[in-house]
Amino acid sequence: MSNILGDVTQGTYHEEKGFWRTYVFSTDHKVIAKQYLALSLFWAVLGGFAAYLIRWQLAYPETAAPGASWIPEPFMYEGVVPPEFYNVLITMHGTIMVFFVAMPLLLAVFGNYLIPLMIGARDMAFPRLNMLSVWVFTLASLVLLISLFVPGGAASAGWTGYPPLSAKAIYTGVNWGMNLWIVAIALEFAAFLMGGINFLTTTLNMRAPGMTLFRLPLIVWMQITAGVVFMLSVGPLIAGAVMLLLDRVIGTTFYVPEGGGQPLLWQHLFWFFGHPEVYVILLPALGIILEILPVFSRKPIFGYRPIIYSTIVAGILSFIVWAHHQYVSGIDPRLAMPFSITTILISVPFALIVFALIATLWKGSISFPTPMLFALGTLGVFLIGGLTGIFVGSAPVDIYFHDTYFVVAHFHYTLFSAVFFGGFAGLYFWFPKMFGRMMNETLGKIHFVLTFILFNTTFFPMFFLGIGGMMRRIANPMQYEFLQPLQPINVFITGSAILLLISQGIFAINFFWSLFRGRIAGPNPWQANTLEWSTSSPPPHENFHKIPTVYRGPYEYSLPETAEDWLPQNQPELEEVKK
Repeated sequence: MSNILGDVTQGTYHEEKGFWRTYVFSTDHKVIAKQYLALSLFWAVLGGFAAYLIRWQLAYPETAAPGASWIPEPFMYEGVVPPEFYNVLITMHGTIMVFFVAMPLLLAVFGNYLIPLMIGARDMAFPRLNMLSVWVFTLASLVLLISLFVPGGAASAGWTGYPPLSAKAIYTGVNWGMNLWIVAIALEFAAFLMGGINFLTTTLNMRAPGMTLFRLPLIVWMQITAGVVFMLSVGPLIAGAVMLLLDRVIGTTFYVPEGGGQPLLWQHLFWFFGHPEVYVILLPALGIILEILPVFSRKPIFGYRPIIYSTIVAGILSFIVWAHHQYVSGIDPRLAMPFSITTILISVPFALIVFALIATLWKGSISFPTPMLFALGTLGVFLIGGLTGIFVGSAPVDIYFHDTYFVVAHFHYTLFSAVFFGGFAGLYFWFPKMFGRMMNETLGKIHFVLTFILFNTTFFPMFFLGIGGMMRRIANPMQYEFLQPLQPINVFITGSAILLLISQGIFAINFFWSLFRGRIAGPNPWQANTLEWSTSSPPPHENFHKIPTVYRGPYEYSLPETAEDWLPQNQPELEEVKK
């Protein structure tokens, strides 16, 4: 009888499950988060390898890339990247990094793992929907992988998929590869729509007693704002993707000019989603460093409520900035100034958040473990990305910089700071909670130093390439006489990029070594206040033996009336303790 009912301990119900339901078809939000983590790391390796081939081709055009001779024809020829495959590489690199690394890592991994734990819930509101989301994402991954091997090759119209290049197979020579790319993206969107519904419903309905909205950790606010922004922005693009698929498969002409279609329509639909998507990725990363900085500064977060209001305002403004990607597309020139103004306006709430982060550090008792180093690295790198965004948001300047490596540098300073610096900060910080062991600090710090230096030596010189007029998406810059003097910069960037990729091996070694040999972590190794640290590491099935009661906000550090410099959210009021 006990085997059938499982163990009932202090309000938890644990049913004995087999391997498949525990680790494969699990409805546990923690297992689902780890499944997303495995998928995103797998795609990060593929996306990084594509970046290596791209950079080699740009530095040493039409020469064999070391270690790539195993790739068969017609993809590559004895390690040499042909122009057609170069187009595939830049398309798949962008697609993989934005949709199959950034979103699953920052939204699905941290959102799934942390939201129920941080609000004091046992699981997501819809566990089966949560399981369905990760399996739909897995299906999207399979479809994208299959698209690499169909006749004609994978999609090669760029990660933005602009028609008319993407609308007819004859323009790129790619037929089923492009069709499957559209299907994979649509499936990925469906998976994250399910996730967004779960995040929002869980946060609004399953908070522990005492966990008011203004006692929520800021990363929860960031996750649900990102989820709402995604859900409201992706619908038009899904419709647009269906129309693009119909153009390709049954010959409609939504985007084909000779049939009366309008290619510019796709750009509007894509960027109506695409620019909010930047904040969908950025907000969870900001949430991560908003959690880490108070812990290692031993100070309350500065401006808790203004940060929340700024986040909401930024989410709203993100829907009226999309056309700054289209200044040279042929839109009415009178639209340029309004979109310039809204683009610069959206920097205001983010500037406020950045100032709040800096003010949190001011006069703090700061320590520098690896999560803190990556959090500070996120802040420093993002500042450069944000400041250079003012240039490309201004129409007169953007007309010159459009589609140059200045944009590539800006884009990577903005997104790489979020995805990798922010992602690493979160992984180092919550690894003890996820796996019950500490990561190696020495390896972590070496990893940070190399990543920070090599990231900047890789991407900062790209600003100079852009100012010099080097266009992106060209396979051989040496074919252009005016770009030949810039080639030493390309060689330098490629050397840095290769070292940057190699240095990530330190993280891989640390991650897998720590899984089995890392020091055992206690429930709260960082002495942090939020609820996930009040349960064991890793948390038990259904997270808490007893649902906690929340008495205060999440950032009460160094209070003069307490002996310790931290005060957990679930610790009773000081007056009650004194009684």
